[in-house]
Amino acid sequence: MTTPAHGISFATALRAWWAIGLNSFGGPAGQIAVMHRMLVEERHWIGEARFLHALNYCMLLPGPEAQQLATYVGWLLHRWPGGLVAGGLFVLPGAVLMLALAMIYASFGQIAWLAGLFWGLSAAVLTLVLEALSRIAKRALKGGVAWSIAGLAFLGIYFLGLPFPAIVAAAALTGAIGVRFAPEAFAGGGHGSAKDDRPAAIDAMFANGPPDHVRANAGRALTTAVLWVGLWLAPVAALYILRGADDVFTRIGLFFAKMAVVTFGGAYAVLAYVAQEAVEAQAWLSAEQMLHGLGLAETTPGPLILVLEFVGFLAAYYKAGGLDPLWAGTLGAALTIWVTFVPSFLWIFVGAPYVEELRRNRALAAALSAITAAVVGVVLNLALWFAQHSLFARQVKVGGYGLSFERPEWSTLDPWLAGLTAIALLAGFRFKLGTTKLLLGAALAGIALRTLVL
Repeated sequence: MTTPAHGISFATALRAWWAIGLNSFGGPAGQIAVMHRMLVEERHWIGEARFLHALNYCMLLPGPEAQQLATYVGWLLHRWPGGLVAGGLFVLPGAVLMLALAMIYASFGQIAWLAGLFWGLSAAVLTLVLEALSRIAKRALKGGVAWSIAGLAFLGIYFLGLPFPAIVAAAALTGAIGVRFAPEAFAGGGHGSAKDDRPAAIDAMFANGPPDHVRANAGRALTTAVLWVGLWLAPVAALYILRGADDVFTRIGLFFAKMAVVTFGGAYAVLAYVAQEAVEAQAWLSAEQMLHGLGLAETTPGPLILVLEFVGFLAAYYKAGGLDPLWAGTLGAALTIWVTFVPSFLWIFVGAPYVEELRRNRALAAALSAITAAVVGVVLNLALWFAQHSLFARQVKVGGYGLSFERPEWSTLDPWLAGLTAIALLAGFRFKLGTTKLLLGAALAGIALRTLVL
């Protein structure tokens, strides 16, 4: 492939995307920081303003914003092949590692030291969820309207059992309509703006106007949409026809395909809904296993939403039918990865040329701001859900007067895990211990306690 006007060869970009994929730890905030350092500060491939411009668009989309941002920049540099490589390599290292960890977990999860490792990770995961809640709240809750939306979202999902997609839709509608009547209260936030302090290589493409692949073209957008929707849903359609609606692989494909279009607000926001469906409705895995999966996803590079791969693996592993369980689990994991991440390429390749119009849309910005506020309430629900199901052995169903929720049975509290969780919270919030050290410390403490004390 010839070197484009910006002077960055495809091979050079390939090495950079591989390095980013291997170093994409720390959730979306850390991953975006890695890309900013490598692409804006060190290599000067993309300017600060254009980087934030792309991030603003990715914030509007369902799915992992950091992976979509990588896809966007790769697309800018080398058209759709660059986008495929950038987005694919952002996911691939973590997906391969998660598959290996899921196999080990399913095969040897009952070994004492390994059980202790996952038991200890539960304490760190609770801390990480609460840290995420704190970060999102500081960014999103800037006024009374935002606090009200967050509170209503929490009440709706925790006490009324409203589905996450309905909460997202209601928040978006509230923001889009509210900004017409109270623009100051509902004004969308975003990531601000910035001025480039030095020219970036990618700006060479725009010296004489936007290059062809960056220009909006309705015909090309339609063709691209048809192609990627077909690629996305073809495996699910084939499974439905060949194996029927009740087959576990069909249900995995349909469920996670639906998740791919409602995962606004990042992985933490959607995990409460996934846990509710996968644990309670589908009975694919236990709440404890869901916690373990999140702990594994925290330790691997790539989007945190890779925890869905763990869920898909266990769902197929335990309901393999006539297949070898490990082979069935691998197929379930691959199917989950496909239906979860293919839409990310669809959103970028179809929508990126229209980004400038989207940025100037005040109603859309307000809708995003309202969704982000609602996510705070959803993540609070997730934190309570994880705390209840990890610290307490039993839950009590509470219903009546339109309410439907679980409360913990206090006599079943695990005092050792509660103490370890308190130490993890102190280490994370007071002493600012990093994610890797926190997970490693909790895992080692869990192994020691479960094998030597308990």
